[in-house]
Amino acid sequence: MRRAAPALVMKALPLDVRLMNHVAVAFVLVFAAMSLSTGLGWLAKQPVFSLKTIQVDNEMAHSNAATLRANVAPKLTGNFFTLDLVSTRSAFEAVPWVRHAVVRREFPDRLRVALQEHQAVAFWGADTDARLVNSFGEVFEVNPGDVEAEDLPLLKGPKGQAALVLQGFKAVAPLFEKLDTSLRELELTNRGSWRAVLESGAVIEMGLGSPADIQARVQRFVATVAQTSSKFDRNLESADLRYPNGYAIKLRGVTTVVVGSKQNKK
Repeated sequence: MRRAAPALVMKALPLDVRLMNHVAVAFVLVFAAMSLSTGLGWLAKQPVFSLKTIQVDNEMAHSNAATLRANVAPKLTGNFFTLDLVSTRSAFEAVPWVRHAVVRREFPDRLRVALQEHQAVAFWGADTDARLVNSFGEVFEVNPGDVEAEDLPLLKGPKGQAALVLQGFKAVAPLFEKLDTSLRELELTNRGSWRAVLESGAVIEMGLGSPADIQARVQRFVATVAQTSSKFDRNLESADLRYPNGYAIKLRGVTTVVVGSKQNKK
């Protein structure tokens, strides 16, 4: 019978040798990573990756693409790889009339921007302010000469309440149109009371409450006031709707007229 060959026994390397091997591998990996990082850094700084084009996808009514680029380009730092998109978006949104900006890179040297413009629906604050309210109830500032729609209504209220005042305007403005007049001004006072000024200059006190509350009072007022004055739009000087079951009106040249019960003013 043939004898089996003796098995080879591999002796484990000494601990110091194994450690030296691990250290050598680690040095190789670190060196490779550093070389790669240095190479990528060098490549990213090459002129071919400098931003050469800012493309604005949509035109705005109050700013053209050339004006936008002129305002924003000086604020941009870095190239295609190093440009901070968050600060770039903020730079575009700092331009008057820009509500929101979406910014993205396009390889190798292009920046592409999509903008959403503020849609002004009313003035906000004092008559001399260059502040407007957009369709989302947000207040924004513009250059005074940029406002073309001088027929916009004026909304007033405490800081941070523009959206609520706009909601109130939308609730009652269509009701006054049934009387062949328009709502020129709506104010929410600091104590939470609503006051309206019509196109004729008539002042309407609507009292405390939500937009739904003042809507109900104006509905009741509109349904009956025409019966009191056939020339409502010219004769009305003021109206007080702050009563649960009635209201008081004052006509020009006429004493106050009371309609319904006038108790427990709100």
